[in-house]
Amino acid sequence: MYTLYGFPRTRSVRVAWALEELGLPYEYKLINLRKGEHKSVDFLALNPAGKIPTLLTENGPMSESAATVTWLMDKHGYQEFMPTLGSTQRMLYEQAMMFLVAELEQPLWNMAKHDFALPEQYRIEKMQDVAKFEFSVALKTFAELLGDQGYLTGHMFTGVDIVAGHILSWAKGNKLDLTYDNVKAYAERVLGRPSYEAAWKNETSYLPVE
Repeated sequence: MYTLYGFPRTRSVRVAWALEELGLPYEYKLINLRKGEHKSVDFLALNPAGKIPTLLTENGPMSESAATVTWLMDKHGYQEFMPTLGSTQRMLYEQAMMFLVAELEQPLWNMAKHDFALPEQYRIEKMQDVAKFEFSVALKTFAELLGDQGYLTGHMFTGVDIVAGHILSWAKGNKLDLTYDNVKAYAERVLGRPSYEAAWKNETSYLPVE
């Protein structure tokens, strides 16, 4: 059984979502970011970067949510949730995943960093407007990559749709307009999956009471 170290409403829901899609049992361990538990000696031994999610596997701890989702799908969902290596669909998977983490997600993370994550003296107020502009540019590219496909690699729901779905949910939470009809329909389709709802509800049940 896997152990997922996470915190509600963060990237850890991506890994939880993948585990739910695959029907794999897992234990969820809350790392309370508000109390600085990600900087504890015990957690840093698992992930020296002090970041979540971290998944404890039989091969040791693994971090980086996009990589973890891909690894889980390759290991447990090959050809069901993951295209065959070397195929056109796998090419589209790799292309889309790199675009998501390098382009579409980064403006949202910049908004968060300059709102609360960075020390106050390093926050730049105008970064919010810059990030919104950058997101709008990346979203246009995303709409073009998606086109009229049901999912990013075609007809198959894969791990890259988990990462994309979470990013679009994050954008909606920031009250950013998804703008394009195909992107709006895609977000509704992907975020309506029962496994996403199960992962989200399970995580939020661990949300610390302030």
